Amino acid sequence: MRRSIKFRLIFLISAIISYTMGFQLLPENLDGTNSHLHVLIFSTLYFFILPVIYWYCIIKVGEQKLWKMLLIFSLSSLMARFSFPAEIASYFEFIAWLRYPIIAILLAIELYLMVSIIKALWQARNLSGDPRVHILDTFQEEDDKKRSLALVLASEPASWYYAIPYLSRNHVGGITKLKLRSAARWHWLLMTLGTLVMAALAYVIISPWSELLAIIVSSITAYCVIMLAANYRISRHFSIYGHRDKLVINNSVWGFISIKIEEVKSVELGSYPRKSDKEGLHFGYGESSNIKLSFIRPQTYFGGGGQLTELVDVIDMHVSEPQVLADYIQKYSDNIFAKDASVSQNQESELACKPNDFPAQVNSGVNQ
Repeated sequence: MRRSIKFRLIFLISAIISYTMGFQLLPENLDGTNSHLHVLIFSTLYFFILPVIYWYCIIKVGEQKLWKMLLIFSLSSLMARFSFPAEIASYFEFIAWLRYPIIAILLAIELYLMVSIIKALWQARNLSGDPRVHILDTFQEEDDKKRSLALVLASEPASWYYAIPYLSRNHVGGITKLKLRSAARWHWLLMTLGTLVMAALAYVIISPWSELLAIIVSSITAYCVIMLAANYRISRHFSIYGHRDKLVINNSVWGFISIKIEEVKSVELGSYPRKSDKEGLHFGYGESSNIKLSFIRPQTYFGGGGQLTELVDVIDMHVSEPQVLADYIQKYSDNIFAKDASVSQNQESELACKPNDFPAQVNSGVNQ
């Protein structure tokens, strides 16, 4: 397991344990013995220790932007509002005060998303590739926050685009396939059944406290079957394909990378044990890879649905037909080289046809 993923898991486990302990151990009011001490300990945990862990595990080790620290402070404030004693929780009442404008904003966003999704789906009927790649081409020069938001908005139509075969009927064919477990029908069926069971359990567990919250949580959980269907079809048919001048690699639906083929420095075929390079970016399951790509300059890998970015110089993959992928890249490079050579010859021919143009301009300038 790569170092960055280990530290993400460390933070996730730390956050789950911390917030769970807060809900279980914090008193309902400040009248009890040592209640102030409990509040002090969990305040330090929520607003100091967890942010420090988040900064180290996600920002520093994961090389993310510093503005994402807002996420952990917002999450801790929300947890404090519902887990702290009533006297202290009232100081976080601003979250409750903001609920009506937040609801209005969320409804506006939902309406905007529905309109944009419908428009994007209508436009996607003629797309030859992933809507996220089209968005990435549009926002590639924008800053990280704009690009992150654009990828969030693109993820929804991308899920429907891949989940429904009719929408992706014009998708370019794959060059070869990554060896992914998610490409198996049994994996898709098992994950779908598990998601529906989780949705049912969420409703049963939460409904005694809040019927509305139970419906929301179970609906969101059940809605994930769309993404699972997209994940299955991407892994099975569109894990590696060429889009214009780019090579697109989908590590299932959760992560992808779009590489200009002209920036591929070398392609190596062979057996590459992953234990010897635990920090490398590996696609496909197995203990070794059979193809390695090196780049002229670092490329951006979009993990976590496009929200966790990493710069990589080399990636290795376990694919079904490594030679086919190597031939595709070589053929593209040869075509570019032949095109450049043809342009150079045409320019030389034009100069040869006009041998006196440049000297005439120089002489004209001297005479003046």
